[in-house]
Amino acid sequence: MVALIGELSKLPGIGSKTAQRLAFHIISMPKDKVEHLAQTMVQAKEDIKYCERCCTITDENLCPICKDPNRVQTQLMVVEDSRDMAAYERTQEFTGIYHILHGAISPMMHVGPSDIKIKELLNRIKDEDINEVIVATNPNIEGEATAIYISKLIKPLGIKITRIAHGVPVGGDLEYVDEVTLSRALQGRQEM
Repeated sequence: MVALIGELSKLPGIGSKTAQRLAFHIISMPKDKVEHLAQTMVQAKEDIKYCERCCTITDENLCPICKDPNRVQTQLMVVEDSRDMAAYERTQEFTGIYHILHGAISPMMHVGPSDIKIKELLNRIKDEDINEVIVATNPNIEGEATAIYISKLIKPLGIKITRIAHGVPVGGDLEYVDEVTLSRALQGRQEM
């Protein structure tokens, strides 16, 4: 039981209390249900691959978003990983297509442009009729470096390139917001 709690607590977002609750739930399940759960996890791991078009994690050659004919095929959002894409999908605001980089440029971590899916991004832009590339990398040093690098590669192609706005979170107190965020919020202000 201690080993099960320990393994469950290693999962992201799972603290010790939740791990303990999950462990007690699992051990109270019938054996066939536990075996089915374990097999489902192993099967998911074995079936996972990258979408041939956007590089997101999927179990098919093309992910559901890339297969959707109702998506705006000329607007491409570049994100660092599949979780970022899922976050934007939850907003139901973006109707274009995505490209997943699988990381960000980070010299400190020995991650260069060739270690993420930038070459695939450039190939897509050349092969597809893309009018706008929205760079939605994280607002940190690595995300900014990646955004600047991508921008320098795409601008000469004559394609519109934009960066997501960064600013003050809703419900936040200005006195607790860092200077960089306040500066970006001021730069990205809109007319009312």
